[in-house]
Amino acid sequence: MQFPENLRYTKDHEWIQVDGNTATVGITDFAQHELGDIVYVDIPSVGKPLNANEIFGSVEAVKTVSDLYLPVGGTITEVNAGLETTPESVNTDPYGAGWMVKMTISNLAEVNTLLDAAAYKQLIGE
Repeated sequence: MQFPENLRYTKDHEWIQVDGNTATVGITDFAQHELGDIVYVDIPSVGKPLNANEIFGSVEAVKTVSDLYLPVGGTITEVNAGLETTPESVNTDPYGAGWMVKMTISNLAEVNTLLDAAAYKQLIGE
C-alpha cells in the first residue's frame, strides 16, 4: 500500500493535500482496500460549510456503505464528477483520479493536527 509523504491523514482514513487555503480530499489506499470494490460515491454537501470530522458524504462498496468525514473545517467547492461514471477510480487510483472533493479550508492550523504518513502507517499497523 502507498501513503504519499506530501499528504496528511485522519484516523478515519481520509487524506488531504493542501495548496494554500484549498485542499483536495479522498480516502486512503488502506481504506479502499478494506472497503473492497467501490460502486457508488455520494457527496451531497457542495457549498455547505462543515466542521472538521463532520460527514460530507458516503462511499458504497459491494458489501458495505461507509461515511466520509471532512479532515478539516471548510466548504466543499467541487466534487470529482468522474466518480459518477467510474467510482472504481477510488480503488485503482485513490490519490489521483479517485480524489473525492476540493474544498476551501476555514482554519489552516487544523491541518497541523492531522497525521503525517509515518503516524498513519503506525495507526494501521503498517
